[in-house]
Amino acid sequence: MTVLHLTFTLPSGQTVTSDWNTTITPVGGQVSAKNLSYSDPTAPGGSTSFGFQANHTGNAGAATQISLNGTPCTTG
Repeated sequence: MTVLHLTFTLPSGQTVTSDWNTTITPVGGQVSAKNLSYSDPTAPGGSTSFGFQANHTGNAGAATQISLNGTPCTTG
């Protein structure tokens, strides 16, 4: 299985309340998301997706410091 490891930082006051197709730890601050065994993207033309829901206490800002397998990502 190929493990995709996404990391990102949630703004202060935001916490993950639920997720799907991934394991997310911890639920706030610097977050780590890894795909589950059944969402392995290694098949030819394969892909995977995941999602999460979060709540906030007034700070609805976007996540920052996003990386995939240690490589920084840019946002548009």
